[in-house]
Amino acid sequence: MRLPKSLNLLDVFAIATGAMVSSGLFILPGLAYAKAGPAVVVSYLLAGLLACCGMLSIAELATAMPKAGGDYFFATRGLGPAVGTIAGLLSWFALSLKSVFALVGMGAFAVLVIGIDARLVAFVFCLVFLVLNLTGVKIAARVQVALVAGLLVLLVLYVLWALPAVRMSNFEPVAPKGLTPIVSTAGFVFVSFGGLLKVASVAEEIERPDRNIPMGMIVSLLVVAVAYALVILMTIGVLSPDRLSGSRTPISDGAASFMGSWGAVVMGVAAILAFVSTANAGMMAASRYLLALSRDELLPGPFGRINAKFKTPHIALVVTGLFMAAALVLELDLLIKAASTVLVLSYMLSILSVIIMRESHLQNYRPRFRAPFYPWLQIVGLLGLGLLLREMGGVVLLISIALIVAGFLVYWFYGRPRASHEYALLHVIERIASRELVTGALESELKEIIRERDDIVADRFDHVVEDCVVLDLKGEIAVEKFSRLAADALAPRLDIERETLFKLLLARERETTTALNPNLAIPHVVIEGKHRFDILITRCRDGIFFSETAPSVKTVFVIVGTKDERNFHLRSLAAIAQIVHESDFAKRWIVARGEEALRDLVLLGRRMRNK
Repeated sequence: MRLPKSLNLLDVFAIATGAMVSSGLFILPGLAYAKAGPAVVVSYLLAGLLACCGMLSIAELATAMPKAGGDYFFATRGLGPAVGTIAGLLSWFALSLKSVFALVGMGAFAVLVIGIDARLVAFVFCLVFLVLNLTGVKIAARVQVALVAGLLVLLVLYVLWALPAVRMSNFEPVAPKGLTPIVSTAGFVFVSFGGLLKVASVAEEIERPDRNIPMGMIVSLLVVAVAYALVILMTIGVLSPDRLSGSRTPISDGAASFMGSWGAVVMGVAAILAFVSTANAGMMAASRYLLALSRDELLPGPFGRINAKFKTPHIALVVTGLFMAAALVLELDLLIKAASTVLVLSYMLSILSVIIMRESHLQNYRPRFRAPFYPWLQIVGLLGLGLLLREMGGVVLLISIALIVAGFLVYWFYGRPRASHEYALLHVIERIASRELVTGALESELKEIIRERDDIVADRFDHVVEDCVVLDLKGEIAVEKFSRLAADALAPRLDIERETLFKLLLARERETTTALNPNLAIPHVVIEGKHRFDILITRCRDGIFFSETAPSVKTVFVIVGTKDERNFHLRSLAAIAQIVHESDFAKRWIVARGEEALRDLVLLGRRMRNK
């Protein structure tokens, strides 16, 4: 069962922003300041730049394959089910832990504001978010928008009130411990930008994913980067180094220093809003990984069940909620390191997936948004993220290896006997080794994803093309020989004599050439009878000689029908005109791999459809 598309651009922005502005702003700055000093702002910006490399790659993949599970789905279709299983479980683990981190932080601030036990508050809200997400993604998204709006307003007020109280002496020296801690601290705070993955995981439920995913993610990252920089700068400026270093409530402490106790309460409320939005978005996103793994039979079937009433993956949500509740007993520092490590790995896999998908030359890989500066952006992203992992220390590497091994064991003992998906890496190997390794299954799957993404409802023209004859000819051919081939292919389907149809096609061509330009011809004739209509699609790489002005036509659509089909005849001409008008049609036509690839080019062409 498909998940309904109910999330708009504002929802995408709110999910990403709310998922990022929480612990990364209200808890980590004090801990990060203790590592890097005032240069912690640079650490945040460096982490944001590296996240941008991953975000642009994720946006490309998500507009090409807007399916539940985000980076899991990309890794599976790009690098294979083994890597995909590891990526899916890593991302589920990371986003769940990030949400737990938010719940713990929310409980800590709740103690400051209302004096209730932190773990109890975290557990109660975990249950609340579980119920909220079970009742529908749209309701959860509406709550998310309200939370993020309130949070951003409070952050703007904080910056404006703090500005007069800033002491420039607090910024000296800028980097008291040197440059190396700046890089390692960037890895420490990288978890702050994990919200971008959450958008990809719910891509299947986003309206107009080609527009709303990249725009929502880009705007969200810009807003969050500016918010982090301004708020942390203000906090460094108003708090003494001793008070800020190691603080678990740095923004509230900063507000208290220039607004008094009521300021601490206000920013405590802002922190609670931030943690609520992060935990809510995290549970929503993490559950989609289990759903996607189950759909591909890499996890048991129940994880993929969709509730008939609420249209939500209720089993996946319940399991995610239980894991988050159990993880509440873990130490805060362990949560930060584990979540950051896994998020770095997830971004690296997404970047690798873009490289593989592009280099596979898959015809039906058609992202509506393409990451710029390929492949340099991806290379910089991989090197930078790899450096972050190295600088985060040996414990982090051990955590990474342990999680990867755990994911691989799940694949080996459960998913491997059931895995059957074709993946893009095979296409890359096929190109290098010149061996037949693929069946076209991935191209077919991508075709169906495009239809779902673009809400394509097949009309009569689509059905005719699905059933029509496709010729892929070699060598230079004269128009007379081509007319004979076309008559031989179409005559039996139209219940007409081959010779009769051949003469009609030849007469039509002698009357006036049907070549519309040097690369395209559309021969079309009317035959006797009723309710007969067919199309023949032809490619000839070496060209068909139609006339002196069109001596090497490579694309031909032959249309044959009876008089009563005249209106549909005209609609078919209009449909073909729209398809071949696409800027990259001629290039795709020449490099298409075989007859089915040619058919797909026509079926997936952008045009107005007759409902």
